[in-house]
Formats: sequence, structure tokens, C-alpha cells
Amino acid sequence: MPGGAILAATADTERIEAPVTVKAYLMCIFAAFGGFFFGYDSGYIGGVLGMNYFIHQFQKLPYPAAGTTDPNFVISSSNNSLIVSILSAGTFFGAVIAGDLSDWFGRRTTIIAGCLVFAVGVVLQIASSSIALLAVGRIIAGFGVGFVSAIIILYMSEIAPRKVRGAIVAGYQFAVTIGLMTASCVDYGTQNRTDSGSYRIPIAIQLIPAIILGTGLFFLPESPRYFVIKGQLDRAAQVLSRVRGQPVDSEYIQQELAEIVANHEYEMSVIPQNGYFSSWANCFKGSLFKSSSNLRRTILGTSLQMMQQWTGVNFIFYYSTIFLKSLGTIHNVFLISMIFTIVNVFSTPISFYTIERYGRRTLLVWGALGMVICQFIVAAVGTALPNDQSAIRALIAFICIYIFFFASTWGPGAWVVVGEIFPIPIRSRGVGLSTASNWLWNCIIAVITPYMVGEKYGNLGAKVFFIWGALCTACLVYSYFLIPETKGLSLEQVDRMFEETTPRESSKWVPHSTFAADMGLTEKIGVDGIEHVEAGSKV
Repeated sequence: MPGGAILAATADTERIEAPVTVKAYLMCIFAAFGGFFFGYDSGYIGGVLGMNYFIHQFQKLPYPAAGTTDPNFVISSSNNSLIVSILSAGTFFGAVIAGDLSDWFGRRTTIIAGCLVFAVGVVLQIASSSIALLAVGRIIAGFGVGFVSAIIILYMSEIAPRKVRGAIVAGYQFAVTIGLMTASCVDYGTQNRTDSGSYRIPIAIQLIPAIILGTGLFFLPESPRYFVIKGQLDRAAQVLSRVRGQPVDSEYIQQELAEIVANHEYEMSVIPQNGYFSSWANCFKGSLFKSSSNLRRTILGTSLQMMQQWTGVNFIFYYSTIFLKSLGTIHNVFLISMIFTIVNVFSTPISFYTIERYGRRTLLVWGALGMVICQFIVAAVGTALPNDQSAIRALIAFICIYIFFFASTWGPGAWVVVGEIFPIPIRSRGVGLSTASNWLWNCIIAVITPYMVGEKYGNLGAKVFFIWGALCTACLVYSYFLIPETKGLSLEQVDRMFEETTPRESSKWVPHSTFAADMGLTEKIGVDGIEHVEAGSKV
């Protein structure tokens, strides 16, 4: 912009963002595609563990004759636990590291790097014919999934328009469900092959979405808030112009950038950055009893993702074939598992509307209540009538209803809230820690579940749903007392809401001013950078 353009502060809370454009939708929708290979990677392994050739190859057992069933022809509980959980262990560390990488190199660059690391892990899994190499491939792939799953949420939250941000981020969860369903369909199609293609084909297909996402991101812009953190406000203005479909010198771009800059300067005055370790320590500063403190927000993000895993839904997607086999009354367990993933896919888009119409908090409260009811019914029916065919059909039906409640509420809702609650100075690390918490509990559940339902160990069968029901009751209480409402607010307005209200009263809070107006901020962006031309009192 030759000569520069004046970025004047505005006190109008409706003028801090340009109108929504088709271009913004398309960018966010493509970024949400990152959820596909996360979902596919989580989904394919459950079917593979039940495939005859895979069991024959990896357990070194004689291939069974056609039409025979041998209760000992299974992957051992210890190997089941290792194969499934090792990915989550890698993802935990990948998500923690991703926060730093995204601040150093950019959100987009970190996601592309995650795709490359993931591809390396997939290649090792394809080449594997032993538990050891398969585990190495899955932990490396896990690092890549950690990069992508943490930063894709951050990236979408920072470029999505505020009025549709919840729906856009929910699109990520929708992509996850499509990945899960696709994996189940592929497993169903290859299960009866009597060669290594039975498991290598499902593994290899993961490369396709990773290549598409990694390549496509080269053509998407970096997050404007990343450039604000780096002090490159001219580039931030250019990115906002591209994302919002407005000229760089339009009032909308001036005012939105002024608000982001003012919020960043305010947060930096409150949360000074004094080095690497100090910046990490900032995530845990403040009072536990003050809702706006960094400590409370970090605990909120990490515990929310823990609660999402406590709903028990990944038990279904990781171990449904093993669980259904353990009931002893269902013949086509692969088909039933595929139906579960189809219900998951078709339930998630409901949240695109409801998360913006009714809000994040409302969805999480009612979703938890619905899941609690379904889980206790499944547990009671499966325990009281374990051999009754009508009871088993009812059990499967209520598992489908339970999946419906999760997919339309907690599935997308937890990711949306985590992407919105952190201030700029700790946002990347906060989202990274929250995602790491998700994968830590994912890993814990993946490790212990085979022992809970394995015939030689807990052999709980349907009684395992008493455990999930109890944990989901905790989710219900948690969401009622601790989840704030962030619907319709910009990320900067969410900061102010945390300072001025409590979670239970947050749905009534209305923005009354802007950071830029309060700070009297007026900036001038020139060709080579930014120059202060007028500024009022700083907070």
C-alpha cells in the first residue's frame, strides 16, 4: 500500500470483522479436511485387528480353515493395547511440540510438516510384518497427527468469521467422522482377503488425504494473528484482505486488524514474554478461582478434552469389532461397526446449525445428558439379557443413539470451545496442551480397554457401559458448571467475556466495547512495515 493506510479504532462491536464471503468458507472447509486422516487413522485399526490374515501374520498363528471359529485365534490383549495406544502416545507429544512450532514457523507450515511426518509413519506401517515395526510406524504417524490435530483447530479458529466459526470448526469433526466411516468401509471390503492386502490396503489409503492436505495448504494463507505475533502487520493486513475478500485499505480490514493488534498489545502488557520457559509458565499463571486467568483457561481446555474421551466413544470406534465378538450373539460384526460410523457421519452435520443457534454450552449439557441415559440403558440391557436376540438389537440401537448424541454435541463442541478460549500470547500452546490431553486420555483408554473387555481379564462385556455412563455423568456436571458460552463472539471478545462474567452467566454477556477503542489505537501500515501515527492511553 503506497503511502500506507490509516487503521482507526472503532467502538462498534459489529464493525470489527468484514462480512462473510464464499472465499472464507472454502478456505476453512479445505482446512477442515485435516480431520479426515485423523479419523481414518483412528478408524481403520479396529477392523484390521479383527482380520484373519492380520492375526495370522502378526501373531504367527496357523491360518484358520474356512467356516471354523477358534476363540484363541485373536490378537492378544497386550498387543491390541500396544498397537492401538502407541499412536495416541506419539500424538500426545506431537500436539505438545506443535504449539511451539506454530509460533516459530507458522500455523500453516506446522500442519504441512505434520503431513510429511505422518506419511513417513504410514510407509513404515505398510512395510511392516511384525508388531515392532508396526508400532514404530504408528508412533511416528502419531507425531504427525499430533501436529495436524492441534494446529488445524488453531488455524481455522483464527481465520474463520466469528458468526460461523463454530460451524466451520465443527466441519473438522465432520471430516473426522467421514474418515472413520471410510476406514470402516475399506476394512469391510478387504477383511476376507487371504493376503497382506487385507491390512496393507487400509493402511496405504491414509497417504491420499495426507498428500491432498499437505499440498493444498501451500495455496492457503497463513493466519493473520500469527503475523501480528511476529510484528509483521503489513503481511497480516494482506492475509486479512485475502481471507475476507476486501481491499487491504478497506475500513473492515483496518478495523479488524486494529482490534487484533490492540488485543495483542493488551494481553502482552498483562502476560509479558520473558523467554521460552517463561512463556510456557504463562499458561499456568493466575488464580484457580478467577475464570479469566491463564491457569483456569488451560485447565478448562485440557479437562474439556479429557471429558470428551471420558464419554467412551473411542471405545466404540477402536474396539467395536472386538466388543461385538465378545457378546457372542452377533455374526457380522464388521457390518455393525460400519453402521456405527455411518450414524456418526450423518449426525455430525446437525451441529453446523445447532452450535450457532443454541450455543456451545447448551449442546454440551444436553449432549452429555443424552449419552448418560443411553449408556446406562445399554449396560442394563446387556447385563440383564446377554443372550436375548431382541435385547441385543435394542442394545445396538441405543449405542447408535448414544453415537448420535456424541456426534452432534461433544464431538464438534469440545474442539470448537478449545479453539476459542485462549488469549493470543498462549493460544498456540494452550490449544496444543488441550489437544495433547485429548490424546493422553485417548491413549489411556486404548491401553486399558482390551483388559476391561478381554475374556482372560475383566471380561466385562456390556457392563463396561456402566463405567462409561458414570464418567459421562461427570461430563454432564462439568459442562453445566464450567463451560462458558462463546457463540457469536470474536476471539478478542471472548477474552473480554472471560474477564467480566462467569461460565453460568456467560450466555447473557453482550460485547459493549472494543480493545482498539479502549486503547485509542490508530496505526499506519506502510509498504515496509507498521508505524504508529496516533495512540491514546494504553491499558
